Amino acid sequence: MLVMARRSGESILIGDEIEIVIAHIGRSRVKVGILAPRSMIVMARETRLVRDENMAAAAADAGAFAGLLERLRHPHVSPGVVEEEVNRQDTGTEN
Repeated sequence: MLVMARRSGESILIGDEIEIVIAHIGRSRVKVGILAPRSMIVMARETRLVRDENMAAAAADAGAFAGLLERLRHPHVSPGVVEEEVNRQDTGTEN
């Protein structure tokens, strides 16, 4: 990791297309401006972590969701009985 000391208003260049500008230095925070091409994604690390967690939650197992729906449809029946009943209906047999 490269560490550089900068004053307010000074910049750091990354390659030819990215410029980091120290916009303001406060008592407990530093405001940083980032000039980069529109095609480059720039986001706070915390934002990326939350996004990744949300994507993982959205990709949850569809089978678990289907089981939850069945339990909501038949709240007084144990999960094994509901699954057995669904299997009977699929094969066309009765009781």
